[in-house]
Amino acid sequence: MTTSKQVIFSGRVQGVGFRDTAKQLALGFEVVGLIKNLKDGTVELQVSGDESEVREFIQEIVEESELASLIKEHRIRDIDPLDGCRGFKITS
Repeated sequence: MTTSKQVIFSGRVQGVGFRDTAKQLALGFEVVGLIKNLKDGTVELQVSGDESEVREFIQEIVEESELASLIKEHRIRDIDPLDGCRGFKITS
């Protein structure tokens, strides 16, 4: 079953290669989406794919990757499907 999630990461997540690392991690999963810095100092991830792939990708970022130590808090919510999204992109 396909699912789409938005994750807002807070902590030391801007200016440390967070988006680039997340993009590299995404290559190991069957997901599409985007990641961007927000003006309030947080980072927004939008990701879509098979439910287990999305869950495992988010878990990789939050618990297992080098990014885990930079994240103070993260909030996950369901979003509408990312129709027409191909690959995984860093946006501004």
